[in-house]
Order: sequence, then C-alpha cells, then structure tokens
Amino acid sequence: MALTGIQIFKLLPKTNCKECGVPTCLAFAMNLASGKAELDTCPYVSDEAREQLAEASAPPIRPVAVGKGVRAAKAGGETVMYRHEKTFYNPTLLAATVGSDISDAALTANLVKWNAFQFERVGLNLRPELVAVKDVNGDKAAFAKVAKKVAETSEFNVILMSENADVMKAGVEACAFKRPLMYAATDATADAFGKIALDNNLPLAIKADSIEALISLSDKLTAMGLKDLVLDSGAREIKKALEDQVAIRRAALKQGNRSLGFPTITLPSEMASNVDVESLIAAMFIAKYGGIVVLSDFAGESIFPLLLERLNIFTDPQRPMTVTEGIYEIGNPNENSPVLVTTNFALTYFIVSGEIESSNVPSWLLIKNSEGLSVLTAWAAGKFAGDDVGAFVKKCGIMDKVKHKELIIPGYAAAIAGDIEEELPGWKITVGPREAAHIPAFLRAK
Repeated sequence: MALTGIQIFKLLPKTNCKECGVPTCLAFAMNLASGKAELDTCPYVSDEAREQLAEASAPPIRPVAVGKGVRAAKAGGETVMYRHEKTFYNPTLLAATVGSDISDAALTANLVKWNAFQFERVGLNLRPELVAVKDVNGDKAAFAKVAKKVAETSEFNVILMSENADVMKAGVEACAFKRPLMYAATDATADAFGKIALDNNLPLAIKADSIEALISLSDKLTAMGLKDLVLDSGAREIKKALEDQVAIRRAALKQGNRSLGFPTITLPSEMASNVDVESLIAAMFIAKYGGIVVLSDFAGESIFPLLLERLNIFTDPQRPMTVTEGIYEIGNPNENSPVLVTTNFALTYFIVSGEIESSNVPSWLLIKNSEGLSVLTAWAAGKFAGDDVGAFVKKCGIMDKVKHKELIIPGYAAAIAGDIEEELPGWKITVGPREAAHIPAFLRAK
C-alpha cells in the first residue's frame, strides 16, 4: 500500500539539501506520494529507506523510456484520470509504419517526407517520434536492414513489430543502440521475447486477447525481471478498444493494480482502411489514453492536427505557456520603427509577432509579464493595467532605442490608454486593432 507524504518524510534524510530540485525534504516527500517525483533524485536516501519507499516512489503508471537521441521520449507516468485534476505529463508518442519488404528507395523517400513534418507552435517544435518496422514475411535479414536504416539515417526511434523471436532478435541486433520498443510478446512468445528484452535492456510491448489475460502476462514478465512494459489489450473494434483504454487507466490509478500500471499502445493502423479514419481514431486515443499511437502513414493534413491536439491536452492547465518579458526586435527595427506592447501569453506573442513579421514593417514588440494571461483576461485581472504598462515602458529600455514617443496598444485594451498617458507624459498612445490578423494593414497604413 502506498505511503502518505508524512510517512515518506519520516524515512528521508531531512537535510533539505535542495539537490532533488525542491526546497525541502517535506516537499520532496509530498511529490513522491503524489507520483510527481522519483526516489532516485534524492542522493542521500539510505538503502533501508529506499527499500521501504520503493512502492510509494513509483508512479501508478510507470514511465517507460522509448528510444534515444533527439526524439527520445517517455510514455506513461500519469497520475490522474482527467487533465483538469492536475496535468498529463508524457505526451502520446506517434508512429508511422513501414513493412520489412519496403524498397530502399521507398524507405528513403518516406523518411525524408516524414522528417519534414516539424511544426513551430508557441515556440515549440512539434513532430512525431517513431517509425514502426513491421515484419511481413519472416525474412530476418530484410527486417534487420530496414530497422538499421531507420535507426542510423533518421532521427526517428523504432518500434520492432514481429511475432517471430528470431526475426525480432535480428532487428534488435541491428538497432539496439536506439533502444527500440519490441512489439509484441504474447502468451506463446513471452519467454523468448522476455529474454531478448531483458538481455538488451529494452522496453517490451505485450499483447493479449483481454485485460484479464494481459494481467497474467504482465505478472509473468515482471517476475522475470522486466520493468518497462507497454500494454496492448488486443481489441481492434473501436468501442471495445476505447473501453479497454479507460479500464486499464482506471485500474492502475483508482484500484492500484500494478499489473496494469504501464503505458498502452494502440494501433489505429489496424482499425481502419485509410489514413483519414485512422486519424480520427488516433485523435480519440490521444485523449483517452494511448501512450503510443501507431498509424500506417504520416500525412501533413492529419499529423499536424494530431500534434496540435496532443499539445493542447498535454499542456499543464495550471501553468500557462509564457515568453520572457522584454523587448523583441522584429525585422531589424530602427529608431523610427513603431513600438507595440502586449502580454507574455505565448500564443498571443507568437500570433502577434507573426502578423508583424508578415507586414514587412520592422517593429519593436514589448512583452509585459502578465502571468501568462491573454490581453483581455490580463486586463480584467489587473495584470495589464495602464499604470503598470506605463511603468514597464519606462524601465524596459525602449526609450533608449527610439526617437519617437508613440506606443501602440492592443485594441482590446483601449480602456487603459488614458492611464498610460498619465504614466508616460508626452507619449501618444495609439489603440491598435482588436484582431491580430488586422495588424499588417494597420502597420502599413501608418
């Protein structure tokens, strides 16, 4: 049974050394109890305490590292059923599939095309992480060749998909350095696949015909010493697959079922006949509760909305995305360039800066700290008041960069113009457009 934060605290060294990343041992204990920290981050915990704390320090759903390199990621590690309760931590990993019989030229073309699917959004690089190499004919050499090329010539990490232990072993030998996910051990292949995964320290997906059978298989493999498992309930009918996802998540979080306390893998590629329908199913599994989603292909019109959905769901609702307060130069502005001001909500910044850039009018953009709130919300909350904005303009240093005294404020913040003028005597406060899309025309007309 999991320990409480106070019970954990009694077993910690109580040095308050801060080396774990939080200021006190009590705070660290509370994080352990809630599954937001791992015991290994405490450098001074004793072996005796470590043994007692093993259960309490483990998240109810184990985080499983998949791959290495720039696209290495984790699946699992979640502590709540619903995002609004706290947050989701490790975004769903997205994979496309190639067969082991694919030609070298076609594989190269796919990797080039898929690698181009990288999208800048609120300062983040959104991109898929995985390529699933599927054994289609039992040819060990062909399977290993494709796996090796994906691992060595692309940033993508690898899922090895085969029912044959010999084929799987060949694939592992070809790309073990990328820490591929092995898919999938069944009741018939558990011993052979488990040994390969154990010998190479690799994550292993397990597949059964039901959740009950999955529990039995999970227990068998964890008894062998395997810790990094990924679960596939075997359901390929959409309704049943969704029910299984919810049941597995609830069993791990609400019932403390350690046998099901692992991330899941879902295969829309086996549930639909085209990428469009696959994408709809994938969107469902990103929300409920797939740790890894495997598609048959990546297409720009489907992967971009899936990446955006993932970003929205796995953004901490209690911590708005922000940019740093300060002066931002857009298009090499000079002393006569216009000066605009807005809040530090990341989405606001990137939309406004993008529209200024598209106007081809070099400008200064002042970003004021509003605790991550958008303009209207920040104004309503008193975080974007006229006197505060005026004081920020004074201290930020923009007066040393421009000769003129004109400040453009957001249209939705027109009410603060008078207060800014009082704070900045001699300045002209111009109310800009309400909608960012109108900024280019507004700037060109000045």
